[in-house]
Amino acid sequence: MRAVSLPVRERSPRPGGGRHRRPVPTSLPPDAPVLVLACPGDVDSAAAEIAAVVRVDNPQIEVRLTAVAHLPSALTEDRASVVVPLLTWDDPAVLGEIGKHVAASGAEAAVTEALGPHPLLAEALHIRLAERGLARADRVRLLNVGSPVDAVILGTLGGEQAVAAAQPTAVLLASRLTMPVVAASLDSEPGVTVAAERLRAAGAERLAIAVCSIDAPAGLVEHAAEAIGAGHADPLGAHGAIAELVARAYGSQLAS
Repeated sequence: MRAVSLPVRERSPRPGGGRHRRPVPTSLPPDAPVLVLACPGDVDSAAAEIAAVVRVDNPQIEVRLTAVAHLPSALTEDRASVVVPLLTWDDPAVLGEIGKHVAASGAEAAVTEALGPHPLLAEALHIRLAERGLARADRVRLLNVGSPVDAVILGTLGGEQAVAAAQPTAVLLASRLTMPVVAASLDSEPGVTVAAERLRAAGAERLAIAVCSIDAPAGLVEHAAEAIGAGHADPLGAHGAIAELVARAYGSQLAS
């Protein structure tokens, strides 16, 4: 098995629930629930890196990584589990499959909601755009500093349901960038082409695509960006904010 290298982690300076509050207590009992990361598809390098970062940041948690299809093998009967789906939105098909596997396993397991919408998700999208030179790296609103683009299309995977679920994230990202952000589908119609036409009709000439997904099929984002003459950011991948959202989901389940 190929060794997984840890990514550079972009830590957020604003932990949720208060500046000094940790997502997970620093000490947990030996029988604390296992954190099970459930990938909607195959376990890829991004998912493995996310799991690695969560382990490094939270050594008190036992972290397991599995594809949703193999979820029963990651659940144990002698200890409870908290299943965190690696999703940026509450995809009913994936969550339904997770629920079926948990019920069939007979194990004690709680399933959290998806990782978004959340301000940290918008922050990660902002940084991914900045890494490609498609957004200013900070949020300082200086009138004499021009933006590299006029508007952003928030590309989603999962059809119209995913587009609707991404609307709050689009609002959060628009607030960070102080420019229009519209959600559009990368894998169904009407997609980014229609969104680009509407934005350009409103006067936005320079466009960029931000990817509201942890990963995307090879070439999908590149082809969409080329079709509308836009720049594009990388998918969220193993950005540090994603690992933090995973820890928060686990911590919130413990608190409840």
